[in-house]
Amino acid sequence: MTNTLVTGATGTLGAALTGRLTEAGHAVRGASRSPPAVADDEPGGSNGPDEWVKLDLAAGEGIERAVEGVDVIVHAASDPAGDSEAVDARGTGRLLAATESAGVEHFVYPSIVGVDEIPYSYYEHKLAAERTIEASEVPSTVLRATQFHQFVDELIGTVARSPVWPLPTDFRVQPVDAREVADELVDIATGEPRGRAAPFGGPEVRTGRELVDAYREVRGLRRLVVRLPLPGAAAREFRAGTNTCPDRAVGTTTWEAWLAETYGRRASASAPAGGSASRADG
Repeated sequence: MTNTLVTGATGTLGAALTGRLTEAGHAVRGASRSPPAVADDEPGGSNGPDEWVKLDLAAGEGIERAVEGVDVIVHAASDPAGDSEAVDARGTGRLLAATESAGVEHFVYPSIVGVDEIPYSYYEHKLAAERTIEASEVPSTVLRATQFHQFVDELIGTVARSPVWPLPTDFRVQPVDAREVADELVDIATGEPRGRAAPFGGPEVRTGRELVDAYREVRGLRRLVVRLPLPGAAAREFRAGTNTCPDRAVGTTTWEAWLAETYGRRASASAPAGGSASRADG
């Protein structure tokens, strides 16, 4: 049985990984800064890891315990809304340093499409992590994916209670289901190291406006949507779709299908939102 460590195991991607790895025959150790309170003699649960450990990559605490006896690491820990330099860049370096002396056979790293071209600090820290991994002697695979449906949902949700929604509706996005990315990562973790895997994109490249309209429709919301004209080089790249990979549209779950599943109502893939809502950005 392959002993596999999943960092960030309580996050969106990490939580999707643990049960899938168990089903694939891995003995899974979940690591998190705040692991669930589970008794020593209690299993992680039917869909959880076999054991939990506390791991703080920013502080460098718990790393040796986390990697002890591990064959494979799927490094899903990330901190996009916090100190990504400490967690994603320096933290990955700390984890790899311990990994090199622990005899790990495969280090799997989920990254993001466009990190090497978009001048956005979080992406720059993900790119720094990639480079640290590639320079390491530990056999590895890096998989870049497009933005998760869950991320888009959270972004829109930040303004959902307001009567006016200022959003970057001209951004181009190729949302993908985190569960499908998890399936791909499990396949990678079960096989031989690939170095850099082909990117994994959602089924469609969409505009921010299209995503917002589908969200409003499935949730029955009628709000004024205003285009937020974000300045700068990073915003320019998002408008150009540098964060997408249309030639690798391998995901199958559309944004509308994910919304319908998540919110329990049917979303139309083509009809614009009706009612009294106004379009402020065409």
